[in-house]
Amino acid sequence: MNAVDFFCGGGGMTKGLMNAGIHVLFGLDLNPSCQETYENNNGIPYLNRDITQITGQQLQNEYPILNENDNLLLVGCAPCQPFSSQRHSDYAHVSTNLLDEFGRLVAQIMPAHILVENVPGIEQRGEAVFNRFLTLLTYLAYQYEHRILNAKNFCIPQNRRRLILIASRLIQPVFPAATHGKGLLPYVTVEDTIYNYPRLNAGQENLDIPNHRAAGMSTLNMRRIAATPHDGGGRIDWPSELILRCHSKKGTGYTDVYGRMTWKQVSPTLTSKCYSISNGRFGHPEQDRAISLREAAALQSFPDDYVFYGSLQEIGKQIGNAVPVLLAEQIGACLLTAHNEYMQNHE
Repeated sequence: MNAVDFFCGGGGMTKGLMNAGIHVLFGLDLNPSCQETYENNNGIPYLNRDITQITGQQLQNEYPILNENDNLLLVGCAPCQPFSSQRHSDYAHVSTNLLDEFGRLVAQIMPAHILVENVPGIEQRGEAVFNRFLTLLTYLAYQYEHRILNAKNFCIPQNRRRLILIASRLIQPVFPAATHGKGLLPYVTVEDTIYNYPRLNAGQENLDIPNHRAAGMSTLNMRRIAATPHDGGGRIDWPSELILRCHSKKGTGYTDVYGRMTWKQVSPTLTSKCYSISNGRFGHPEQDRAISLREAAALQSFPDDYVFYGSLQEIGKQIGNAVPVLLAEQIGACLLTAHNEYMQNHE
């Protein structure tokens, strides 16, 4: 089965699908800072293009194999910020139409299968655009199903809930079964994943391990992280002189900001600023720094030889916005098995 990965970013979805045995033809994304990471790690083209300016016919002319649409999967993981519970405002006008644009290409190419990943909030904050997409799938005679999957149930050391939609012209949508959780294997923890990386100081980089780099911190934030108890402590433990004015009233602000991760638990949901303690519970469990870029990548189930390119901020976005590799792999393997069975039965 062939696939095209729209909004591919740094390539988490592509890497997982390739690991599952799916032939990804190319990725497409508007962000030029992801291209080096994507191409160097996956060995396939990254089309740095605006989805609103292309048509299905143009892509089929450029890649004639797309005309073999009974063997084709289109993936659309449109930017999720407009629908996220952590963001409600200024980004929405930019990208709420991207699912519509993906739907336009679906209608023009008519792939056998469709895979969409987004935040659960798309069902509420993005209800109109999501319902338009579902209406389109019905009109095009696709069978579809969407579920909320949590990455921690699929061997990934992170509490990351995402809506996964699978649609098909050929088969009933299929989803992988959870492998970790209550009554199953124990969750993979932060300790299982990042404990053995070499120690770092804030602002330091270990050149022997790609991307094992920790962001620098101000003197005040160094005092704050030093005052945060190891293994799960947070800003509620600080002396009064370290507390931000906006947090001085009890119960104000996100309680996870400036917190440390806990060794024996999964990590919180990583974001594009997972390298900064001021943007979430992204402090190392015991070292006085935020988690490194490499540790963040590991918590997203990227292998250590998957090297990211760009500035600290650009790499943070590539990692934090990615689909966890292992989740993409399990979804891809499940879909590929069902696809192959269908094709064998309809030769």
